[in-house]
Amino acid sequence: MLQASGYRRSETKGAALARKGIHPALFYGLFAALLGTNALTATGLLMAPDIARLMSGQNNLVVSAYEDRLAQMRVEIDRLHSRSYAQAGDINLQLQELAQQQDVLLEQHQLVRVLVEKADQLGIAAVKPDASVPKPQMTIGAAGNPDVPATAQAVAQMMEETQMAMTGIATAANQRTEGISSELGKLGIRLQLPEAGLNGVGGPLLDAVDGADASPMIEDANAVMDALLRYKVARDSLDSVPVHMPIAGNFRRSSGFGNRTDPFTGGRAFHAGLDWAAPSGTTVLSAAAGVVSFVGTKSGYGNVIEVSHANGLMTRYAHLSAFLTKEGQAVQAGTPIAKVGSTGRSTGPHLHLEVRRDDQAIDPSPFMDAGKRLMAMVD
Repeated sequence: MLQASGYRRSETKGAALARKGIHPALFYGLFAALLGTNALTATGLLMAPDIARLMSGQNNLVVSAYEDRLAQMRVEIDRLHSRSYAQAGDINLQLQELAQQQDVLLEQHQLVRVLVEKADQLGIAAVKPDASVPKPQMTIGAAGNPDVPATAQAVAQMMEETQMAMTGIATAANQRTEGISSELGKLGIRLQLPEAGLNGVGGPLLDAVDGADASPMIEDANAVMDALLRYKVARDSLDSVPVHMPIAGNFRRSSGFGNRTDPFTGGRAFHAGLDWAAPSGTTVLSAAAGVVSFVGTKSGYGNVIEVSHANGLMTRYAHLSAFLTKEGQAVQAGTPIAKVGSTGRSTGPHLHLEVRRDDQAIDPSPFMDAGKRLMAMVD
C-alpha cells in the first residue's frame, strides 16, 4: 500500500488512470501539448514534487490522488472555521493536517501558474496568480495559540486565486475560439469543434465529484482542458483557409475583384481575382495548406499553379515566371510555390490570385481582410 495515497503499488499507472475515468493518452498528451519544449515551463513544474514525479513517469497515481485531496481540503477548511479546539493536542493535529493541505495547494498553485504562462505563449491573456503570494504561515493568536481559522483563510484565499486563474484561461480561450468561428462564418466556413467535455481523446482531465465534497478546482481544470483543446482546433483550422498573404517582399495591390476597365481593350470586363504588382522573381506563397492540383499554363493566365484546400476551396496563382512546386505536393500556409512574373495576358510583373469555391471565382478580399484580423487575434 502507498502510505500517502492508499493506492496499490501493483496497479499500473495506465490502468489506474483509466479506472478514475482519465484516459492515459489524454493526460500525457495534454501535458506534452502544454509544455512543448519550454525549459522555463518544465522548471516550474519541477518545483512541485508531485508534478515532478508525474512528468518523470514516477507518478504513483498522483493524478488520481489530487481529486480526493482537493475535495478534502475544502471540507477541512470549512471545519476549521466552524469549530473551536480547546485541547492543544487537537489544535496541533489540525495544524499538521492544514500544513499538508498547504503543500498540496502550493503544488496546484504552481501548476496553474505554468498553465497561465503557457496560455500567454499561445497569445491568450489570463489573470495570473500573484507571484508575491508566499507559502501561508501559521498565525499566532492573542492568547499565544496558533490561529487556525486565520491560517485556513490564507489557504482558502490561495484556492480562490488558483480557481480564478483557471477560469480566466478558459474564458480567454473560449473568446478566441468564438472570434475565429465568427470570422470563418463570414467566409462561409463552418468551424468544426469538439463538444465541450467530448474532446474525442478520452474524457475529462479529472472526474467531477458529487455532493458537498465537489471541488471547483476540478471543474475549472476540466474547463481549461476543454477550452484549450477547442482553441487549438480552431487555431489549427486557419492553416487550411486561404487567409494568408500569398506574396512577400516589396509589392502593392494593383487591381481588385469584379468589373473593371480592361487594360488591353479599354472596355468593361470581369476580373476574377486580386492583383499585386511586384518585381519579377518575388516569392509567391501558398495562401493556405493544401495539395498542389495543377502546375502548367492556361490561356490568358500564363504560368499557373492551383492548390486545392479544405471546404471546397481552391486558390489559383497566375502570370508566374517560375514554379517551385509540383503536382501532388502537399504545402502549408506560407510555403514558397512560385515566382512572380508577367506571362500570359499581362502588362507587367504581378501576381494574380483567385479564390474559387466549387470552381466558381469568389472575391479574395474578405479572405485577406479576415486574415489580418485573425493573425492579430492568434499571434
